[in-house]
Amino acid sequence: MANFEAYQEYQRIEDFEEDSPPGEEDLLVHVPEGLKGTHLSSKYTFHKNGFACMMLSEFFELIQFLFVVTFTTFLFNCVEYDILFANRAVNHTGTGQNPLDRNKVTLPDALLPSQQCTENIQENSWIIFLLIMAAIFWIYRLVKVFCNILSYWEIRQFYIKALKIRMDELCNFTWQEVQDRLISLQREQQMCIHKKELTELDIYHRILRFKNYMVAMVNKSLLPVHLQLPLLGDIVFLTQGLKYNFELILFWGPGSLFQNKWNLHPKYKRAGNRLELAQQLSRVILLMGLANLLLCPFILVWQVLYAFFSYTEVIRREPGSLGARRWSLYGRLYLRHFNELNHELHGRLGRGYKPTSKYMNSFTAPLMSVLAKNVAFFSGSVLAVLIALTVYDEDVLTVQHILTAITVLGVVITVTRSFIPDEHMVWCPEQLLQCVLAHIHYMPDHWRGQANKGETRDEVAQLFQYKAVFILEELLSPIVTPFVLIFLLRNKSLEIIDFFRNFTVEVVGVGDICSFAQMDIRRHGNPMWMSEGRTEASVYQQAENGKTELSLMHFTIKNPRWQPPQDASMFISHLKEKVQQDAQGGPSTRLLLSEAPLCGSLLLSNESGSGPDNLLASVLAHPVLTASGLPGRDRGFLPPSTAAAAAASVLASLSASQLHPQPGRSHSLNPLPSSLHPDSPLYGSDRTVMDR
Repeated sequence: MANFEAYQEYQRIEDFEEDSPPGEEDLLVHVPEGLKGTHLSSKYTFHKNGFACMMLSEFFELIQFLFVVTFTTFLFNCVEYDILFANRAVNHTGTGQNPLDRNKVTLPDALLPSQQCTENIQENSWIIFLLIMAAIFWIYRLVKVFCNILSYWEIRQFYIKALKIRMDELCNFTWQEVQDRLISLQREQQMCIHKKELTELDIYHRILRFKNYMVAMVNKSLLPVHLQLPLLGDIVFLTQGLKYNFELILFWGPGSLFQNKWNLHPKYKRAGNRLELAQQLSRVILLMGLANLLLCPFILVWQVLYAFFSYTEVIRREPGSLGARRWSLYGRLYLRHFNELNHELHGRLGRGYKPTSKYMNSFTAPLMSVLAKNVAFFSGSVLAVLIALTVYDEDVLTVQHILTAITVLGVVITVTRSFIPDEHMVWCPEQLLQCVLAHIHYMPDHWRGQANKGETRDEVAQLFQYKAVFILEELLSPIVTPFVLIFLLRNKSLEIIDFFRNFTVEVVGVGDICSFAQMDIRRHGNPMWMSEGRTEASVYQQAENGKTELSLMHFTIKNPRWQPPQDASMFISHLKEKVQQDAQGGPSTRLLLSEAPLCGSLLLSNESGSGPDNLLASVLAHPVLTASGLPGRDRGFLPPSTAAAAAASVLASLSASQLHPQPGRSHSLNPLPSSLHPDSPLYGSDRTVMDR
């Protein structure tokens, strides 16, 4: 629980002036159905997939669940495995039976008659209970799918009639174009009665209302996703099941903090009963944890069956796929900007996939390499002999377990070869990490100059995990989730109550949102990123890692027509001026694009416009590629011509205000924060800046 002294500084952030006037807090329910937050979220998803894809996805989810339940029941109750494995002889004595075929076992021989199969199911009470539970869940899903299809049809009509976009043309429209039509439609028909005009930020707030809260809670280390385990040390554990429970408890489940899809319950906005509300939330979390514990066996069985049906064939065909990597669920929240839509995040992380894979592959273990080479040699030798024998006489395949041995040896060889490095490949971890930073943007301060350390690699692995680790975590999720809820999340009940009260604001026509999503640099800016007097945020109110400033830059790039508030406009103007000043000694834009991964990332991520007046064009038109834009004491860290120096210099210009240290704060050696030196990782520190 947060102590009282900490709470005294965890002050309530005042609402913006444009919020609903007194007495009109409840009028938000008059926002038409077509523009409510959940519906805008559905419209965004609809744009990505289209009516046919969404409808088929819902339909096949039902069929898939029905298939898994039916097929599993059939395998357990309707197959005679003694006959299938030839442990018991089959009597083929029918008239006209070929004597040569009497010893052959066919699939029908191993299947029980339907009457006996039914009797086996009826005699097993556990099977009956599980089938009843599955039937209830399937009927619930059927009703939900039917309602969803009706909603998709309404959205389809909205696209056709209101936005004038035919379904066969939908794939040709970017989301920005759809968003522009929504804004124009609001001007023409006044669909939201509380505002004359909708802005791009209003639309993002409606789509990402709960997602912005999740990003903020991860940014402030409020969610218990870091676990200290014996032997394993600090690990990050965040699965789909655990994330679902977090959202169920906080946003839309029974007993959640929100009274509907767009309003926090009024009692959570008052500080007087915070202790009582924390106890109430603690009870809700306890009940949810106990429910997960009760359902753990059923969920675990489902997870195992689903994983078996999903991955067995893939592993047999491509065993190396388990060694492929993917961005973890925690990484997607940690690296996400405020107000970053799914397709924007996926595009940015997708461009960072290859550099991150190269960085992770740059680490070699000599001992593991020696072992892998020898295991691959012995396995390959045995496999070569078995293959030669089957080529000489195919009857060898009928020998028991020969196919199994060939398959297992092939998997072992594929896995071991992944541990053998390419002898002709030369890696530079520091430069590779700089290429990674150019896309993912957020990295801890202590990685600076430590790219070749195993500890750094392990922390990158928390963001960029093996697919095998992902599968294992999902399988363990039903077991671990109840304990995380009961023993870890409950202890943060008071902090969660304080967080939602202090960091929730009501915006007219939108509802209650996370105040961090406003990207207000005065209220949530990091003092190490801001010039003197430009931010009023305490250490509790500021977003970590410069997330407020970076989110503002990203949103401005993606939405160049958006008119930011005065403070944000001043920050962006100051940013542009600094870029132009530092551009005096910079090389050409072509050199920028050829050497600087950061600018390549920015260029590729710009889908919203190419006008010379937007922020991205300003950065690209006035590159800062050498260390000359930095104070003299910082110029010698990296050679100016390297891509790492280019990325660091551009980053230094993007955080121009740190050149002027604030009074009362000690900047011992450098006027720049340590996370912005030319040899440092991109975009800030994981440390919380404390008054000294």
